[in-house]
Amino acid sequence: MTDKRAGRGFPSLNCDGHYALCLLALLAALWLIELLVGPQRAAWYYDRPALLHGEAWRLLSAHFVHLGPLHTLLNSAGLVLLWVLYARTLPLWQWLLVSLGSMAAIDAGLWWLDPQVEWYAGASGWLHGVLAAGAVLTLWRERSWSASLMVGVLALKLTVEQLRGDSVVAEGLPVLVQAHLYGAVGGLFTALCLARTRQRL
Repeated sequence: MTDKRAGRGFPSLNCDGHYALCLLALLAALWLIELLVGPQRAAWYYDRPALLHGEAWRLLSAHFVHLGPLHTLLNSAGLVLLWVLYARTLPLWQWLLVSLGSMAAIDAGLWWLDPQVEWYAGASGWLHGVLAAGAVLTLWRERSWSASLMVGVLALKLTVEQLRGDSVVAEGLPVLVQAHLYGAVGGLFTALCLARTRQRL
């Protein structure tokens, strides 16, 4: 029997079926937030003084609100690229855990390791967590030169950003490179824990 779904969509790009719907939903959510928050966007930021006053929702909302349309566009493009590369590396529910683990690492890192940082916003931190998880898990499973190259590029990017203190991609925007590092560490740690759990099962 022939699978009628074969050849539909872009399965080689991880953009077919419910994968495409999930990607569109995520992009729509980012842009809907951008359109709705407008001048009130600062109320969604990670804001240290506000957190000290009990506004705990900012620990989550900060990772979905952006500085403006250009910031949203850059992170949307990053999301699409990561989806194309790694959407099937883990089940979707595990990618949710990786993203949450990355966000938690960013929040914890900024709070305890960078108390001088008063505010933060954007998805680039947890997207670095997704990139780190996808790249290392792919290398772990495939042992290919392309996977090795991606891990090396990510490591080099994070190192250069920490040395320079600004982004190598989004120059001109006030990028908090510590969030990239914390996000990558948190996402990778969560993904490796999930991978080891699957192996034991």
